[in-house]
Amino acid sequence: ELVIPKAIRLRLILPTINNTMKTIALFTALLATGANAFGVTSSSFTAPALNVNGNAAAVRSRGDLSMMRHRKKIAKLGKPADQRKALLRALTTEVIRHGRIKTTLVRAKAVRKHVDHMIELGKDGSLHSRRQAMGWIYDKQLVHSLFEAAPERYEDRNGGYTRVLRTMPRQGDNAKMCVIELV
Repeated sequence: ELVIPKAIRLRLILPTINNTMKTIALFTALLATGANAFGVTSSSFTAPALNVNGNAAAVRSRGDLSMMRHRKKIAKLGKPADQRKALLRALTTEVIRHGRIKTTLVRAKAVRKHVDHMIELGKDGSLHSRRQAMGWIYDKQLVHSLFEAAPERYEDRNGGYTRVLRTMPRQGDNAKMCVIELV
């Protein structure tokens, strides 16, 4: 059987009194029943706590809390995972195709990893690497040209195949813009 504290009964009985009077009546009733400022009473009542409206308070577990994303390196780019992957694949394809594109700074930093990986695959030149590159880059002919040009173009370089140059902020929303290009 659910026992309703006297404070809640007062709250339900006095619906016509203004909010200030209700608050004073509620605190007076709580103090009269022996509750302290933190809502803990001296009784051994273990049922769910009742809030001011009389409903059972939602018990939040640790998983319900929104925590800060400390040490999470992946940039979410404000998109769900499938859209984010499609965006990164499209940007990777365009950087390799054109050699230089203009995009936002956060997107450029996110796509830099994938462009460098595709060039590493092109330098390797194995069938497995070619199939991995075909699974990421949208254009089949672009993959073939990458695997032909990458070994001699980047033979003396072991990483850092892209360069990110900051430009002026975008006019409409003042987003940080940059140019990402192949070195």
